Amino acid sequence: MIENNLVLIGQVVKTPKLSTSPAGIHHCQFSIEHRSIQNEAGLNRQAFVRMQVVATGEWSQHLTRDLTAGSNIKVSGFINRHESRNGNPLLVLHAQQIEMIN
Repeated sequence: MIENNLVLIGQVVKTPKLSTSPAGIHHCQFSIEHRSIQNEAGLNRQAFVRMQVVATGEWSQHLTRDLTAGSNIKVSGFINRHESRNGNPLLVLHAQQIEMIN
């Protein structure tokens, strides 16, 4: 297997959207915003990203029930390409672990 792992700490942008597929699989979708200063080649660089997160399965309902806009979290998972409704490609973080940060 080829490695595909991303860990991102940030703030939930808006309240997560819960849904269930016709096959009965639970999904939770939300966006996370990350802002930091990273060192690159000895220089400080402002880093900003807003990324869509998808949590799938029974555990997603349990881990995401306390998430609200403004929650600080650490999300670990893999990234995958999705298409928006208008056909534009998006990178989406598929959460495998979500941790609340105080």
